[in-house]
Amino acid sequence: MSERKKFAPPAIQEFAPKLAELTDTVLFGDIWERPGLSPRDRSLITVTALAALYRTDQLGFHLGKALENGVTKDELVEAITHLAFYAGWPNSMTAMTQLKEIVERSEQPD
Repeated sequence: MSERKKFAPPAIQEFAPKLAELTDTVLFGDIWERPGLSPRDRSLITVTALAALYRTDQLGFHLGKALENGVTKDELVEAITHLAFYAGWPNSMTAMTQLKEIVERSEQPD
């Protein structure tokens, strides 16, 4: 049997192994795999919820995941811009800054 991918950060895996296990098996192993929404749509929903709630610690990971799941940079820019009028300007500016940094890092040659 192959080992499941670990999503919980290593520090959490060591410090709170049960929370890490639930993150990996329930959140990403079950909820994210349900057929009712595509991973792309789940990513867009998650990014907007995290930005609206100013959950910046988790936002960077999920912005990167959204790009991996097929949400384009332009779509994320548009979603975050739209969100400014519903979730607040500071929330959107912070989310946009994080997105810009992620996109710029991904465009740098290795």
